[in-house]
Parts: sequence; structure tokens; C-alpha cells
Amino acid sequence: MKKAIFFDLDDTLLNDRKSIQTAFDVTCGELADTFQVDAKEIEESVRTKAREVYSTFPFYSFTQQIGINPFEGLWGNFGDLHHFRFREMGENISKYQSEAWKQGLEPFGIKEEAAIQAMDRFKEVRRSSPFVYEETFEVLNTLKDHGYRLLLLTNGAPSLQMEKLAMTPELPPYFEHIIISGNIGFGKPNPILFDHALRIMDVSADEAIMVGDNLSTDILGSNRVKMESIWIDHLDGKVVKEAKPTYRVERLKDILNLLSI
Repeated sequence: MKKAIFFDLDDTLLNDRKSIQTAFDVTCGELADTFQVDAKEIEESVRTKAREVYSTFPFYSFTQQIGINPFEGLWGNFGDLHHFRFREMGENISKYQSEAWKQGLEPFGIKEEAAIQAMDRFKEVRRSSPFVYEETFEVLNTLKDHGYRLLLLTNGAPSLQMEKLAMTPELPPYFEHIIISGNIGFGKPNPILFDHALRIMDVSADEAIMVGDNLSTDILGSNRVKMESIWIDHLDGKVVKEAKPTYRVERLKDILNLLSI
């Protein structure tokens, strides 16, 4: 019998994709109105340049290890001081953000001043646009009512992940422990995180199950410690051949049926 359920955060409990998309929609829509260009073309250009520019910074390999994507990089402050790579990231993140917007907007003839304004607008909108999946609290309440112990296991920078949780203050009290990869030094799917979670919850791998949307982190990591998993498939076509979820669902609420609740 399962005693503990480990949850991913982004795009499992929080709809981070929607938050990022909202920030792009508002920012690029305003640019389109001002400069008479296509908003979707602006967005695609900025997304492309963000990925390219992100990969040129010395902290890039660390973000891959911890699990911080370039679009989180577009709005985070990264004030974490406990690791030299985080300090390096905090010192350089403004340069990354400005370069991504300047280079992304350059093909449209949009100058630096407007690019910096767009950079700030994107961050403002993202911070004011937290989205929780509509069934999140129903599912968590039901699980707690049935005696399940809950743990949050998320990749990312502690400062950024805690900022997301501060935007949705109802969420953290559901969890006995919140593990953020940046505090450990390794990201999912590294088994170190999963072993740490099992240890602090004092349960075996057979007594726990992982719930997450990401095959390459949540599911593959569970496989590596021989823990069962529930994959929330957002139908985006992503395939990770070596990741083998125990169960597949399309909505968070579907996990209740799997657990016979």
C-alpha cells in the first residue's frame, strides 16, 4: 500500500506553461500594436534567441544540472547565494534577459530602449499571472483526507521556486517537505533527490509514488530508484524511450481513480 505521494510542481500542480504564455501574449501583443508587426512572429523570435543566448553563458551547464529553463531565466532574479554558480547566475541574469529581448526584437527594427521595456513588462506580467490547475486543491484535499503523506519534489532555483509558491500560498501547507533541486545540487532525474525524499519521509520506494508531467525528470528519476510513477501526459508529443511510467493519465484528477479513491 502506498503511504506517500511525491508531486512535481511546474505543469503538474501549477500551470507554468500558461503563466509563461500569458507573459508572452501580453508583452508581444503590446509590441505588435506599437510597432505594427505580428505578435506570434515576435514571440517565436524572442523564444529562439532566449534559448540561444542562454546556452552561451557560463552558468548554462549548471542550469541543465539543476533544471532551470531559459524562460524561467527571463523573469527570475536568482538571488541564491549558497552556490557559486547561483551567485554567477544572479550577477549575469540581467544581461541574459536584456540580450534575449534585444536580439529577439532586432529583426523587427525594434530598438534597445523598447526591448528593455519589453523585458521589464514580461517579468511584471509573469509575476502577476500564477495559475493553479483547477483540480489541484480538490486532489490534494482528497489525498490528505485519505491519509496520504505528501511531498513536493521540484527542479529549479530555490529563490524562484519559493517565489512561485509565495504566489500561491495555499499550496505549501499540504506538504510535509518541499525539496528543491537547487538546494541539493542535483536535479531530477538524479536518483540522489529521490533517495533523499524517501529518506526524509521514512518510506521505502514500494511505499511511495511519483506524480509528474515530465518523462525525462519525474518518470526517469522514479525508474532509477525503482519507484512507481504516474505520468500526467499533456499530449505534447514528447517521447523519452528510456522513461517507463507505471501509469499514464491526462489530468491530475485521474490519479484518484488509480489510487481507488
